[in-house]
Amino acid sequence: MSPRPDTRARILDAASRLFYEEGIRAISVDAIADKAGITKKTLYYHFKSKDELIAGYLQSRDQPNLALFAKWFDETDADLPDKVAAIFVHLARNARHPRWKGCGFLRTAAELANMPGHPAVKVGAAHKKKFEAWLAERLAAGGVAGPQELARHIVILMDGVFSCVLIHRDVGYADAAARAAKTMVEGALRPAG
Repeated sequence: MSPRPDTRARILDAASRLFYEEGIRAISVDAIADKAGITKKTLYYHFKSKDELIAGYLQSRDQPNLALFAKWFDETDADLPDKVAAIFVHLARNARHPRWKGCGFLRTAAELANMPGHPAVKVGAAHKKKFEAWLAERLAAGGVAGPQELARHIVILMDGVFSCVLIHRDVGYADAAARAAKTMVEGALRPAG
């Protein structure tokens, strides 16, 4: 029998499942405590407020999401344009799952649009910047001219894909973005010599 995860991890797991499925405003602290198998008092011992819990939920998704994008990129046995396109191809594959609800960072930011200083909005912005910086490093290492600007263009493309696929329930948008990203990277590759 494997040991039970610590209480904080159980809370974050419950919050992650419920917030992602239903949204942050729809889920109460009581529901999260119940799902984690703890009391509300215990939850508040680990998180001072629901706002802190929402930020913790996104922080818990940060590294796993970044690692997944890196895995998709690294496991693609092809040239740089195809590696970047592979991120979108895998995103399309994930979006076909019936429980896919889009980007948790974007959905949370949308729910908190009237609260730009909210800790969770800051966590989401930092996550997006980390992905952009990671991608710029990969593009620079691959010999792309203007890697920071190209990474920013691809981030815009990616967030557009999250929105379009969520709204239209059509993964064709992700497939189109994969082709667009590949073309953008091909166009930015420095000529040899």
